[in-house]
Amino acid sequence: MRTKNLRWIIVTLVAIATVINYIDRNALAVMWPGMSEDLGLDKGDYANIVSLFMIGYAIGQSLFGKIFDMIGTRLGFVLSILVWSVAIMLHAVVKTLGGLGFARFGLGIGEAGNWPGATKANAEWFPIRERALAQGIFNSGASLGAVISAPVIALLYIQFGWQGTFLLAGALGFIWLLPWLVIYKAPPDSHAWLSAQEREYILSGQKADTVEVQGQGTAAPGLLEMLRYRQSWSVIASRFFLDPVWWLFVSWLPIYLADRFGFDIRQIGLYAWVPYVGAAIGALFGGWLAGTLLKKGWTVNATRKLTITLGGLIMLPTLLATAVASTPLVAVLLMAVILFGFQVAIGNIQTLPSDFFAGKSVGSLAGVGGTSAIAGVIITTQMVPRITADSYVPFFVLGALLVPLAVLSVWSFGGEIKPVSARTRTYLKTS
Repeated sequence: MRTKNLRWIIVTLVAIATVINYIDRNALAVMWPGMSEDLGLDKGDYANIVSLFMIGYAIGQSLFGKIFDMIGTRLGFVLSILVWSVAIMLHAVVKTLGGLGFARFGLGIGEAGNWPGATKANAEWFPIRERALAQGIFNSGASLGAVISAPVIALLYIQFGWQGTFLLAGALGFIWLLPWLVIYKAPPDSHAWLSAQEREYILSGQKADTVEVQGQGTAAPGLLEMLRYRQSWSVIASRFFLDPVWWLFVSWLPIYLADRFGFDIRQIGLYAWVPYVGAAIGALFGGWLAGTLLKKGWTVNATRKLTITLGGLIMLPTLLATAVASTPLVAVLLMAVILFGFQVAIGNIQTLPSDFFAGKSVGSLAGVGGTSAIAGVIITTQMVPRITADSYVPFFVLGALLVPLAVLSVWSFGGEIKPVSARTRTYLKTS
């Protein structure tokens, strides 16, 4: 059996997994006004629960980065989605803050595997010139999941309550496993459904997996050695600063609408999806723009830096404008522009591990970058209840301060964005 354009089917499956990931992830935030009343919890408790999720998420990023390198993309996704689907179902039976924190911690560990797994699948199944578009399709799954989750979760909550909603959300992951196990039988070098033409197209557009003795080819260093490269730190630092901007909205948008405009769960469901439409468009646009520039002869270095900087230039002024938005409609429309810019930038940052390195180093660096991102998110999450006690203006100013730091990290640490070899490697200076 031969399947045309199998690589696009694979990335679509990964995008669907990401949709489910975000439905499960956002369910708590959307239902928090009603759920917190039932359990007797407040905004400070919510920040602590989010932090526990992020700690699990940080552990899961590095853990699953290594797991995907060890057992492969197919089984790595199976393990990841099993863990997070069971964990989201456990939310339905919690009765205390401790129980909810435990379930949230497990959800974080499982959901984290989706991201290094997607980066690895991208590196395996796409030539360099298509990776940004493939990453954009994958990232659009996150945005689509966020778009869908608010109205769907609100509707399910009204019909089944928060316990039934968590159970139904968890069932989606088990359903997804069926087509994944059928379609993803092997990597592209040995998949029986892949045509010879598509296999050659994929493999010929990728870099070598090893470093030759003479220093030719693309480096694939181990984890500890990889941390000595300044290029690795362009990924680690940029994600530390930029990812919290996304999570400020994922974790706090429903709470913001409830606090700032007095919304109930039904109203949250009507408004909270709007910003993620902008994010979905931005994910596709960022990938399209990078792919178009590469086809026109732009270097990877120029392409990545342009798109990442463009995303930052879109986010910075819009974050400041949102701080003074006077109506919920204006606020969510401005947020759509913010998340559009975020996705333009992050889709290209997430391709940097495969731009710099090859082989098993790609998943490992993606995982470490994800762990760094979560460290930044935990710090900002704990700040939110304190800085929003009287106003949400500091919330948006915080996001605006993070954006230029992320862009500068790419420019300062990354140097020229190109494959790292024994001849081009640049270690961090040590005393």
